[in-house]
Amino acid sequence: MKRIETLLRYKAWANEKLFEALNKEPVEIVEARRKTVFGSIVRTLHHTFAMDDVWRCHLKGIGHGYATRMSDDCPDLQKLYKLQKDIDAWFIDYAAKLPIDMSSEKVSFQFIGGGAGTMTRSEILFHIVNHGTYHRGHVAAMMYDAGLNPPTTDFPVYLRDTS
Repeated sequence: MKRIETLLRYKAWANEKLFEALNKEPVEIVEARRKTVFGSIVRTLHHTFAMDDVWRCHLKGIGHGYATRMSDDCPDLQKLYKLQKDIDAWFIDYAAKLPIDMSSEKVSFQFIGGGAGTMTRSEILFHIVNHGTYHRGHVAAMMYDAGLNPPTTDFPVYLRDTS
């Protein structure tokens, strides 16, 4: 299996663990206003999904329709969970089918905040994994702040639990 596919499978597994844990908590905790850039646990998770969607569109060479990284249109946790599972599956499938010679192909795009960008397909996939990990860390901090224990989503735990 290609390394990036392994990392995308890890991302899907970690997202699954996090959403499963949050689904056990009262909606008031998940949606509570917090002193964080996205304002709540669910809005942070929505940002992560939305940016995954932006990058998927860049890889497909189609417009994404997002004007901001912080959308006001945030679904509830259950709907977001399904959306995230679907997009995680899309990325795993995409990586599995991506020919090696296309992984270094450059993709040009416009940043939502303005300006042109270019990354290879494999750099975009790596960024998606890294971005998700970054924001799962934010969510874990908010969970601790709310008196909850977030699930352990470290890569070595994924390797242990899925081998």
